[in-house]
Amino acid sequence: MNNDPELNGKYLGTITSDFVKVAENLQEAAYQIRKKGFSEFPVFPISKIDIPIGQLLYAKGDLENEWNYYATYIDEFVQRRIVEEEKLEDFKKNYKDPDEFCCLFVVDGDFASFVYIPYPEDH
Repeated sequence: MNNDPELNGKYLGTITSDFVKVAENLQEAAYQIRKKGFSEFPVFPISKIDIPIGQLLYAKGDLENEWNYYATYIDEFVQRRIVEEEKLEDFKKNYKDPDEFCCLFVVDGDFASFVYIPYPEDH
């Protein structure tokens, strides 16, 4: 699973416009996950329905957002066999700087993919 071209056309616009509403909070959550030693690889699953991955951070509508945002890290994806253990090193090599990019795991119906979205620059 990686940045799928299908994601770019179908989802990127709606995800990006929704993401800016929660970006600062997700960036802080990613920092805390790393600072507290849980993982160097925070992941934020997002979905329009309830999903059993991670802890719910923001329900749809909390911050005028259209998606539910959850927080977890790569270990849960390995435990749930969403990421195969032998693919874990590839995931870590491809993981982008968590200070600059948010690793989302987009779940929408049968579609599920990791995507990296840059945090908005501080103004």
